[in-house]
Amino acid sequence: MEPFFIRYRNPLVLLVILAAQIIGLAVQVRRTPSGRDVLDRQDGSGVRLIRLWAENVVAPPERFFHGSKLGMISLWQDYLDLHNVSQQNKDLQKTIDRLRLEQASLLEDAKQGQRLQALLDFQEKYIYKTVAAQAIGASGSDQARVFYLDKGSADGLDRDMAVITPDGIVGKVRDVFPHTAQVLAINDQTSGAGVILETTRIRGILRGNAAGQPQIVGILADQRIQPGEKVLTAGGDQIFPRGLAVGVVQKITRDAERDGFIDIIITPAAHIDRLDEVLVITSTAARFSPEAQQDIATSDALKGAEVTAIKEQKKASEIMAERLPGLTDPNAPKAAPAAAPAPGQPAGTAPPPAAPVIPKVLPAQHPDRYSPNSMTELPQAPTPAPKPKQDKTTSAPGSTSTTPKKAPSSGQPATPRRNP
Repeated sequence: MEPFFIRYRNPLVLLVILAAQIIGLAVQVRRTPSGRDVLDRQDGSGVRLIRLWAENVVAPPERFFHGSKLGMISLWQDYLDLHNVSQQNKDLQKTIDRLRLEQASLLEDAKQGQRLQALLDFQEKYIYKTVAAQAIGASGSDQARVFYLDKGSADGLDRDMAVITPDGIVGKVRDVFPHTAQVLAINDQTSGAGVILETTRIRGILRGNAAGQPQIVGILADQRIQPGEKVLTAGGDQIFPRGLAVGVVQKITRDAERDGFIDIIITPAAHIDRLDEVLVITSTAARFSPEAQQDIATSDALKGAEVTAIKEQKKASEIMAERLPGLTDPNAPKAAPAAAPAPGQPAGTAPPPAAPVIPKVLPAQHPDRYSPNSMTELPQAPTPAPKPKQDKTTSAPGSTSTTPKKAPSSGQPATPRRNP
């Protein structure tokens, strides 16, 4: 059998010559300045073609082996080598639980901060002095609606002080200890507070029922009372100040023991069943913020200036009245001074009033018919004298008449006349 190289000698020689020529061209020829290599964008314009061809031949196998290496590493780490994954999961689960607890704590702190901020804003704007306290416990009985505060007599608390929240009233202090206090809620059966309906202005007494609901008792039936009406404190019990929110009317029930009376169930404005922070009114003396005090001082100053201006105007008007000419005669006699008391008259007795002095009217410079003391009397017709009336009374013959004649104007008595 003829050898391969001998048999294909001519084609092989031709291929070798062509390959050498191509390699020579690749070594000698460079990229044009406007050319661009898509395989390596960082190469400059002077890279030889041999390098580009070599890169195109070597790069695909190299990328294949490199990708295979990364795949084997990922397969080993993610699927084969898992002996530490269980411990890592336990550690991560503990971290998640801890973070959840911290999140819940932070959320509770945020809610408490919001409540305290609202409580502080209400405390600053409220007109009475208050002490903030926190509810720390409740009674263990369903019949007693009481809870405890973390403030006591050392903080200024005393019996029968009102306990409120920004939403409405809560109760009153029943017992006070040095550092704690017991509060009786408004939904207890033994509690009591004077309230008034906002629209109808009907007053009543608020206390709790057996179910723990606050209700108004002792009210005559009235059709004007409707559910949804607001209830406020009346201030007559000397515990809760007037005008604080109590709740709204929930429903109206008839009193089973007394005819004509009704009980009004109230939905309390404050959340009595879940209290956290409350305010205790320690003093009902009105206090004002610095802004309000400044406004009051400004109002008092303006009022004082206005009063002073009115006094100045009054004084100026009096002075002007004294300087204006009067209508009375300056030469007229003045009123005589008060006479001394008589010898027999007590010293404290006031003297009899003197006769009024009539001022003299000045004569007119140009008198006319309408001027005083200058009118000419018009002539009047003479008045005829009245005729004497004769007595036409007749009497019997022989009888005398004793009828007197009318007295003349001079006052002399009339003489009787005898009839013939």
